[in-house]
Amino acid sequence: MKETFKAVKVTDNVWWVGAIDWAVRDFHGYSTGRGTTYNAYLVMADKITLIDTVKAPFKNELLARIASVVEPGKIDYIISNHAEMDHTGCLPGVIEAVKPEKVFASAMGAKALAEHFGVDLQITTVKDGEKLSLGNLNVSFVETRMCHWPDSMVTYLHEDELLFSQDAFGMHLASYERFADEIDETVLDVEAAKYYANILLPLSTFVAKTLDKAVGLGVPFSIIAPDHGPIWRAEPGRIIESYARWAGQERTNKAIVVYDTMWGSTAMMARAIGEGLADGGASVKLMPMGSSHRSDVATEILDAGAMLVGSPTINNTLFPTLADVLTYLKGLKPKGLVGAAFGSFGWSGEAVKDITAYLNDMEVELVGEPVKVKYVPDAATLAECRQLGKMVAKRLGDM
Repeated sequence: MKETFKAVKVTDNVWWVGAIDWAVRDFHGYSTGRGTTYNAYLVMADKITLIDTVKAPFKNELLARIASVVEPGKIDYIISNHAEMDHTGCLPGVIEAVKPEKVFASAMGAKALAEHFGVDLQITTVKDGEKLSLGNLNVSFVETRMCHWPDSMVTYLHEDELLFSQDAFGMHLASYERFADEIDETVLDVEAAKYYANILLPLSTFVAKTLDKAVGLGVPFSIIAPDHGPIWRAEPGRIIESYARWAGQERTNKAIVVYDTMWGSTAMMARAIGEGLADGGASVKLMPMGSSHRSDVATEILDAGAMLVGSPTINNTLFPTLADVLTYLKGLKPKGLVGAAFGSFGWSGEAVKDITAYLNDMEVELVGEPVKVKYVPDAATLAECRQLGKMVAKRLGDM
């Protein structure tokens, strides 16, 4: 297999030996329309070191890429930056095949690996700031707890000014291009934002603290090598700046209108609200949940200033697609939004009340009174919807 799966050179000392998953379309509820990569890295030091492994089904691909550089049995060390199964699924099998001298992880990482696999993997724990000699090269470990698991850490290769950043600064993007500068910037921007919004947004406080910690280390980052997506070798500061902006949850005048409809009434209301938002100067995006995915809504919220939510009532509650997206968004904990609720009903009309409860739980600043209509909105109701949109746009403009 080593003749089929080749390693990719990152620096004179480092090779990418990961796997490309072209088929995956769901990553714990996050739609991965462009697939993903599981990145692992081989450091060809005096002590040959493997940084992370890959998802279990791709073990042979990993070993084949390693074998294109060096016999896998010559690996001395394995470093596990993060215990999540897309990076450790084949770790026990790789340890069995390679028989390294040592396997390193954070203390929380060692605990998580034991709990994941139920076996003693003989992990050597490392501390925050600890340095490890690989002979002619040196690495340091920095704990990045809750970015995005309690066990998370990153590894810095001093001689190459290279940060193995684990899940930070990554994206779900299957590609034969290994470096960000080989990929269209529009694709990079969309997928990096989507990754942050759906994975790291609820941990923004921790991300901000970790960025401050990284800057405080006073070491240069010439290359950032994440565990998903392309490697940042040109202008790595660009993705760091994006993370600082996203962690700060800086809001714009963008408003998204999230809704679903049964017989078209709620959709009519949504379009009227959109007209009012646009007339008031907001940048508007309507997202009907019949054709939108929850993770795309989360991505749009990353820099939006307003979210308006509409639903018909079914079985005395929200329409299922709205219950789904609002539950998902509540868990992501976006901050600093303004918004409003609207909807239609035929009998009892609880949907608007339920939406309002979700928005209150999310600490969305509610603008105006919710608009609800029985059966089909008339001209007066649509005018009320348009006015609600203008009110929200005005509040956005005042922020």
